[in-house]
Amino acid sequence: MSTTESEPARVFPDLDSFTAAVGEQLGSSAWHTVTQDQIDLFADATLDHQWIHVDPDRAATGPFGAPIAHGFLTLSLIPRLAKDVYRVDGLSMGINYGLNKVRFPQPVKVGQRIRGSAELAEAAPGKQGTQAVVRWTLEIEGEAKPACIAEMVTVLVP
Repeated sequence: MSTTESEPARVFPDLDSFTAAVGEQLGSSAWHTVTQDQIDLFADATLDHQWIHVDPDRAATGPFGAPIAHGFLTLSLIPRLAKDVYRVDGLSMGINYGLNKVRFPQPVKVGQRIRGSAELAEAAPGKQGTQAVVRWTLEIEGEAKPACIAEMVTVLVP
């Protein structure tokens, strides 16, 4: 698991400069290794202990040949991966508002590395702040299909 925090690839000095980037690729994160410990902790937190996630011996003989991360674990890594990709300065907070079009085309096997690439798809002013839609693609190192494709909707409050 990556544990070092670094400066994001792209820093926006304010909300206006961020919203001006609609349609642009924001960048890609560092690679993150998905571990069995991480999967087990997620299983404990969500009470989803299906054997394809938490039983390495049985999963080795299952359809994927190894334990796989929960799809929602993969999805939940987006905020962590986003820290590598971009930051908007001058905000009091960002609030998760929801998700659009979430898909899991390829499972992530224990020990595989993923990284996230982001594109700012939309940004529009709203009552509580600017609603931004960032389109994420989480790729798996060495695999043709991504692990996750999702549009994350966030309200950015100045």
